[in-house]
Amino acid sequence: MNYVIIGNGTAAIGTIEGIRAVDQTGSITVISDEPYPVYGRPLISYLLLGKTTEDKMLHYRPADFYEKNGVTTLLGRRASKVDAIAKTVLLADGTVIPYDKLCVCTGSRPFVPPMEGLDTVTDKTSFMTLDDAKRLDALLGDANDKRVLIVGAGLIGLKCAEGILARTASLTILDLAPRILPNVLTEVPAGIIQRHLEGKGVRFLLGDSVARFEPHTAHLKSGSDVDFDILVVAVGVRPNTELAAEAGCAVERGILIDSHSATTVPDIYAAGDCTVSHDIAAQTDRILAILPNAYLQGETAGKSMAGGRASFDKAIPMNASGFLGLHMITAGCYDGETYLEHDEEHYKLLVTRDGKLVGFILIGDVDRAGIYTSLIREQTPLDSIDFELIREKPQLMAFSRAERAKKLGGAHA
Repeated sequence: MNYVIIGNGTAAIGTIEGIRAVDQTGSITVISDEPYPVYGRPLISYLLLGKTTEDKMLHYRPADFYEKNGVTTLLGRRASKVDAIAKTVLLADGTVIPYDKLCVCTGSRPFVPPMEGLDTVTDKTSFMTLDDAKRLDALLGDANDKRVLIVGAGLIGLKCAEGILARTASLTILDLAPRILPNVLTEVPAGIIQRHLEGKGVRFLLGDSVARFEPHTAHLKSGSDVDFDILVVAVGVRPNTELAAEAGCAVERGILIDSHSATTVPDIYAAGDCTVSHDIAAQTDRILAILPNAYLQGETAGKSMAGGRASFDKAIPMNASGFLGLHMITAGCYDGETYLEHDEEHYKLLVTRDGKLVGFILIGDVDRAGIYTSLIREQTPLDSIDFELIREKPQLMAFSRAERAKKLGGAHA
């Protein structure tokens, strides 16, 4: 069997490991336009912060990972077309790669909205890849004298801010939304994190946007101006679906897949940020650009491609992040009955619906958040556990002995 994977992120690694769990001999080829072995993308802010090194980032898997798994890597090579009839992948340099089974793990790319004058700004970057981080590192230099403007107050923009704040003369974050992390948090917890970051020296301009850029000035629609030396565009991302769409796969914003990670085209699978997932918490189909889901979709694709029986139908939105010492974990949706505890620095929101936990927000004390996540993923009936105990302090003792054994790996369904 000849397996080909386009992409080399978390979903691709899941696919490789899924294939090898079933088929130890088939050939695997990985095509990636980035020149690096797989690395932990969320770590790029820590690279700039000095908490990790490029060498450590490139050890998301051991150095001999590809060799041990019999993987041929075509790194720094771009796939330009998939021919689902001929079952080939055409590379930009004209090379043709045949496949028996293909997995599209093309991820997403930065979304850069049209902004007048953006092309006049020379010292600008997005913040998604290792190359983005290396470019920003070079732009910042060692003098700590640069004024930085980040457009976008989502997770990417805030993590960028965390990574570079100590290396700037000033740092401003601009967003059209009225609060930070608008796709992740409600108003009160967003305010807690915003005040924390403002206390560290980050300036926020919310509910505003750029009317026009000059090389070192952003003229805002409110009439204000922001002078800067470096611009980071972190407005959002868009899934890379073009190859799959041109190959005939059904696409609705993301690539449509079933619970086996199969697309609508025979022998083509897809996984990760480029796909549409079924969110079991909100009971809706949406793009969930989240590492655990990407890996599990990839692993499912790999096993399915190799003829195994595998499915993944427990996708939920989930974010775990830290912002200059303040930690946050969120999961699921916030539509339902709520239990709330909060003060100026801590926040706990638990959301239940139809006798099940469907979402939570934790800021500050995030210990044992995995128990809440497990309740959502497994859709555990709350009347089968001591939810009052878990609500106050998540711990395994709230589960029955049999459930504790399963969660600790001592029993299997």
